[in-house]
Amino acid sequence: MYIIIAGCGKIGSNLAKRLSSGGHDVVVIDADSKSFSLLGSASNCMSVTGMPIDEDVLKEAGIDRADALVSVTGDDNVNIMAAQMARQLYHVPVVITRCYDPAREEAVRTLGLTTVCPALLAVNKICGQLSPEEDKL
Repeated sequence: MYIIIAGCGKIGSNLAKRLSSGGHDVVVIDADSKSFSLLGSASNCMSVTGMPIDEDVLKEAGIDRADALVSVTGDDNVNIMAAQMARQLYHVPVVITRCYDPAREEAVRTLGLTTVCPALLAVNKICGQLSPEEDKL
């Protein structure tokens, strides 16, 4: 797959390394070029410096041929906008966005976007550890 990852923080860089080592073609976008150091020297990912909501940046990253876009920047608004652009303007088949704020996560899903909410994942995991019955909810 040709996968674009918006955000090269801890999650974005680790995701990029795993997907790349799994044989996928990965492009990482980040506004701060220093963030790409998290990819390590062994990474074969392409990097693009810029905002993932800038059409020129998305085009440089190859959005027209992307099979997936995963938006995991540190900003919910940027993640949501990048995901919407990928889905609506470029018809990327798989679009996943991280949403930090649990209160916004439901609203984001109503836009038809696949979301990952770290806060809710942590709550669910902790509840499952405290009470195995909770893990099944």
